[in-house]
Amino acid sequence: MNVNGPDPAGKWHNRVGGICALLLGVAYLAIIPLFAHVGAPPTGGEAWLKYLEGKTTVWWAILGLSVFTDFLFIPVALSLYLALNRSNRYAMLLGTGFVGLFVVLDLAVTWTNYASLLTLSGLHSAASNDDALRAAYVAAANYPSAVLASPTEVFFAIVDLSLGILIIGFVMLKAHGIFGKMTAYMGIATGISGIAAPSHIFPLIIINALLPTVWVLLFGLRLFRLNRS
Repeated sequence: MNVNGPDPAGKWHNRVGGICALLLGVAYLAIIPLFAHVGAPPTGGEAWLKYLEGKTTVWWAILGLSVFTDFLFIPVALSLYLALNRSNRYAMLLGTGFVGLFVVLDLAVTWTNYASLLTLSGLHSAASNDDALRAAYVAAANYPSAVLASPTEVFFAIVDLSLGILIIGFVMLKAHGIFGKMTAYMGIATGISGIAAPSHIFPLIIINALLPTVWVLLFGLRLFRLNRS
């Protein structure tokens, strides 16, 4: 038995995983210029509400695409596990576990708080003639803003996924050509970059978005090749 090859029964999963990985890469490519357009977000509830004026439509698009990518990570991680678990089952369990943890926390914490700020921004703009009500919305915006600025949220948002990608990248490297060395090294570089630079610094956010984009596109194409093999 070839313990380093993909599961022969996993071709259907390879097809689904390849499609989802390519969709994930395309969604990331769509998100990057949207982030570049709106610029780096501030900290503080009042600063957030002022910053979002005229930008809520773009931010809702970013939020929707980001939630979509989170859901895409589920079949992608499952397909990677099925393709690589014969090479190192325990490492793949750990790697896909980190990816799953990222998905749960990103949906429950990160994008929930962004949605709160976007909703409060709309209410704040609508209450233009009521200073007391606008002050109440500013006070309410302080909580999600503080959550998004906290080091713990940054750790959850970046490091969990980066650890998962790093582990999966090392398994790819030892999987004797299933995904190719380029894909494996890109996964390792993506993981190291995310772990080394968990920050809200805007250029680093763009870099940490570009590397996973290239990685998912590379292994998405490889999953299709596994499906035909």
